[in-house]
Amino acid sequence: MEDNKLLSKSFLWMCIGLLVTFVTGFGVSMNERMLENIFAGGSFWILIVLELILVIVLSARVMKMSPTAAKICFILYAFVSGLTFSSIFVVYELTSVMMVFLVSAVIFGVMAYIGYKTNVDLSKVGFYLLMALIGVIVVSVINIFLGNGMLEIILCIICLLLFLGITAYDVQKIKALESAGLPEDNLAIYGALELYLDFINIFLQILELFAKNKD
Repeated sequence: MEDNKLLSKSFLWMCIGLLVTFVTGFGVSMNERMLENIFAGGSFWILIVLELILVIVLSARVMKMSPTAAKICFILYAFVSGLTFSSIFVVYELTSVMMVFLVSAVIFGVMAYIGYKTNVDLSKVGFYLLMALIGVIVVSVINIFLGNGMLEIILCIICLLLFLGITAYDVQKIKALESAGLPEDNLAIYGALELYLDFINIFLQILELFAKNKD
């Protein structure tokens, strides 16, 4: 990907965002007072709402922000995500989390490479993947009330497969934006956010399927 400067920058900022998220999550998980402040009251739901606001604002306004503001907003989003991610380090064994992270990185890298190298236009495929993802989310919300364990596993596997395809689609889309003539730094943050969300969702699905809970 060395010949696509935009894609390289997007991956760099994605890695920075992931580093902020996981370091924050691990650091918070080691501090009982911070965990109590986040999960004992309504702070956790406030953080969830803040996450949603940040990702919506960043997705909608990134090209209209200054490059510095876009970068700050992205790092802030990654930090807030890290605060909620602290629960992962509390619930799951650290070695299991690390293994899932490595597996996720390998799978993500393979799909990103496919998206970069393929000559097949994935734009139409990407649309159907996104529509299918919306369907899975709707069924997942319904299953919260049904509590069907087998359906939850099936939905998790489908969601994982969808995000693998979306990763290839997003990489191809970011690659094409190189020649769009738009501000490169802003495009890099846009691309980083897309890739960050893809990786996080792949990680979460694999975590739910294979990670070991703490005794």
